Amino acid sequence: MGRKRKGDRILKNYLAADTASKYLTVVLSYNGKRYVCYEEDCAMRHSAELMPVADRLLKEAGASLSEMDFFACVVGAGSFTGIRIGIATAKGFSLATGKPVLPLTSFRLAAYNGEGKKILALCDALHGKYYACAFDETGQETLPPSYIGQEEILRFVNDGYILRSTERLENLPDRFSCERVTPSEALAESCEKLSEDPSNFGEPIALYIRKSQAETEREQKAAAK
Repeated sequence: MGRKRKGDRILKNYLAADTASKYLTVVLSYNGKRYVCYEEDCAMRHSAELMPVADRLLKEAGASLSEMDFFACVVGAGSFTGIRIGIATAKGFSLATGKPVLPLTSFRLAAYNGEGKKILALCDALHGKYYACAFDETGQETLPPSYIGQEEILRFVNDGYILRSTERLENLPDRFSCERVTPSEALAESCEKLSEDPSNFGEPIALYIRKSQAETEREQKAAAK
């Protein structure tokens, strides 16, 4: 049986997970149909929830890991622990099946289908700070992944950039209007688009834009001695 198509694309089977934030998104695409699980508040439970969710979606679809063409995970920016869980799971699936991994960033997900717009993709870094990456109308980066505050965000807004995120940025001041993309749709559409280019596959490497709180505290203690 031939693979189904979406426009000019031949649809691939894949299992993708976003564990980089407090929510959990898992998307399984099998024979042209999507199976989705989204949990709004999964903070500190990704390690316990991810495998059962993946197993449930595979059973619902009547699919197996060996039938996947690739696996995808979000490598950052976001929760250090969540990122590590997603990467380890994708690498485990890849090792077990011999299928490749498609690394994704939270920024690319936030900016998906943003052609023709200048986009500043944001993730909450807590304490009034944000992880950010900017894209021009063609999808090229104009700001590499960075750790910024509200004044820097304002400069991009004044330059005509649209703010986007896969998260609810509850601490972002009302003066900023931020579009929240649907996490599962952003994950699925990014997988289907980026998987068309073989060069996008490879070793998933965590995108840590700043040091973790634990690392910072250790360095401060060491410096104080």
